Amino acid sequence: QVQLVESGGGLVQPGGSLRLSCAASGIIFRLYNMGWYRQAPGKERELVATITNGGYTTYTDSMKGRFTISRDNAKNTVNLQMNSLKPEDTAVYYCNARIGAASYWGQGTQVTVV
Repeated sequence: QVQLVESGGGLVQPGGSLRLSCAASGIIFRLYNMGWYRQAPGKERELVATITNGGYTTYTDSMKGRFTISRDNAKNTVNLQMNSLKPEDTAVYYCNARIGAASYWGQGTQVTVV
């Protein structure tokens, strides 16, 4: 059974930082491409950042320079360091694991910047 469990969300002031973590189980983590997505109220889910199984990273333009995605294959975790947070970063943040046509999602963690 695949499980992705996000943690680290919360309430933060503008300009603050948060570090999200996603713990994966039930998969051979090192083989999966991992990503963070977010969904704000009334909006579609959008890509935040991805990291391939080889460690290559990509970011949506509005997050470049502020967010950093990383992975720890020994701990089966993927992290998202978020700095210089803005009110528009308020959303539920979701972890995603993908390999081929298979895609798995976590339950999400709320980030509120106010």
